[in-house]
Amino acid sequence: QVQLVESGGGLVQPGGSLRLSCAASGTIFSIKAMGWFRQAPGKQRELVATITIGGSTDYVDSVKRRFTISRDNAKNTVYLQMNSLKPEDAAVYYCNAEVFTLRGWLELWGQGTLVTVSS
Repeated sequence: QVQLVESGGGLVQPGGSLRLSCAASGTIFSIKAMGWFRQAPGKQRELVATITIGGSTDYVDSVKRRFTISRDNAKNTVYLQMNSLKPEDAAVYYCNAEVFTLRGWLELWGQGTLVTVSS
């Protein structure tokens, strides 16, 4: 079964850092874009950052210069380094990827990992 498994969420104080990881497992031949979304209570899911297979990145304005997305293609893993965290960054973070499998191209979502920013 092809799936994305996230890790790294937790409780952090304002100004602190966290690193999220998301690994794709199963029979995967290729992964195109990978990204991170987040959803806070009562709000719509929003795109936080994306990275192409070639390493080009894009960020929502609110996280620029604080968050860094990266990927390890050999490990089918995408990371999100989050620095200078603010209370408004608190949300469930989901990774997303377009993967080529035995069933063709699929869009996958992780199960979500909770990030809490509070003193």
